[in-house]
Amino acid sequence: MFEKDTIAAIATGLTDSGIGIIRISGPGAVEVGDGLFRLPGGRYFLKDAASHVMQYGFAVDKNRNMEIEEDSATNGYDIIDEVMAVVMRGPRSFTGEDTVEIQCHGGVYVMQRILETALKCGARLAEPGEFTKRAFLNGRMDLSQAEAVMDVIQSQNQYALSSSVNQLKGALSEKIKELRGEIIYEIAFIESALDDPEHISLEGYQEKLYGKVEQLLHHIGRLIDTAYDGKLAKEGINTVIVGKPNVGKSSLLNRLIGQERAIVTNVAGTTRDVLTESIRLGDIHLNIVDTAGIRSTEDYVEKIGVDKAKKYADEADLILYVVDASADLDENDREIADFIKNKKRIVLLNKSDLEVRVKEEEMISLFAGNEIQHTKNQEEIFQENHCKRDTIQKENFYIIRTSAKEGEGMDVIEQTVKSMFFHGEIKSSSEVFITNMRHKENLQEAYDSLLLVKKSIEDEMPEDFFSIDLMNAYGALGRIIGEEVEDDLVEEIFSKFCMGK
Repeated sequence: MFEKDTIAAIATGLTDSGIGIIRISGPGAVEVGDGLFRLPGGRYFLKDAASHVMQYGFAVDKNRNMEIEEDSATNGYDIIDEVMAVVMRGPRSFTGEDTVEIQCHGGVYVMQRILETALKCGARLAEPGEFTKRAFLNGRMDLSQAEAVMDVIQSQNQYALSSSVNQLKGALSEKIKELRGEIIYEIAFIESALDDPEHISLEGYQEKLYGKVEQLLHHIGRLIDTAYDGKLAKEGINTVIVGKPNVGKSSLLNRLIGQERAIVTNVAGTTRDVLTESIRLGDIHLNIVDTAGIRSTEDYVEKIGVDKAKKYADEADLILYVVDASADLDENDREIADFIKNKKRIVLLNKSDLEVRVKEEEMISLFAGNEIQHTKNQEEIFQENHCKRDTIQKENFYIIRTSAKEGEGMDVIEQTVKSMFFHGEIKSSSEVFITNMRHKENLQEAYDSLLLVKKSIEDEMPEDFFSIDLMNAYGALGRIIGEEVEDDLVEEIFSKFCMGK
């Protein structure tokens, strides 16, 4: 039934825009296109058209029940819009099937009229993600590449886009296929040796397999290790602004997002609830939360805000700790420092346009407590950017002088976040990152299965034990690219896609 259906949908955003695209795909795509497209002069075009050649004409509705004047261009049909149309014959199309795309003006009503006409001409409305699902089922891409299509659409920064495009091009697929190839070779060798021991010897094989398994564990482990960076690149860095009341947290938020989002006054405790914003800071994406000032208080409402601030800070990937550098540190600062000491954090000595009373050394002492490990080269690098980096109990934190009022230090914040999370530069386009938690789970399953192989070798178990766990690892990797996947999982994955993709 699936192979006989011809589907249609609006492939661009359902909002007024310059251009809109209606996509039609399936065995009857050309016939449906012929029902709604005419060349100037009224001639049929699409059924005889060359593939991948754009043509100018009209989208028409011959079934619309209304009186219209005879028009030599459309033989009396109701003209919907002046359009461009292209036929892409399978398998050289996105879906692998015959596909017709109509490019029209991007008005919502215009696009809906053309889509309605396509449905009257024999197509049915596509389900979410159905075009990409057909591309997967027709072998135009594997499952990891299909998932990358949506990742490209949803990319919010250069890191996420580069990683998604890399995966769409097949970088992850090739790596997985390479690993599976090595595993299946060992499985085939073991099975062959067990079936024909007279001609294939397993003498010394366990030592050889042990080395191969360690190599596989190394490569899969490296992929798993990229999942954290991949998640941050895809979803953004969950960032929470903390500090005492009236130190400039809301001013910092407004400066970062470029508009007056938070109320700023001289009254301490103005912000009592959390404010959330999603912003681009250069090449990176921050999911940023401004919280109530943290201090000891008897005010019931303010206390709720303080508790919320601590909760968000506890779950954050990054803390921006704002300190009023024009005022002395107090017990509230010590409480905040103690609360966030095990988090990745940037200390912002704000209000640096005023007389400075808090020095970097005081903040280092506030966090340190014990031994501080200094690295001269690191300090020299960060001194050039007017910031300092120290390593305390294996956790990095940075100190930057800022003025949210004057905009001072904003560029340094961007570079520092890059240094903390992405090593200061966009990753090479050839590097493979895991951005999908489904992929990570399957990689972890493969890794665990290979650990069992390694343990079986160490315990001198029979070779058929190796084969079982190797096959489990092979299957887990196969689920990443869709070689071994349940139908309901395929349905779940593509149901999350947007309509028309």
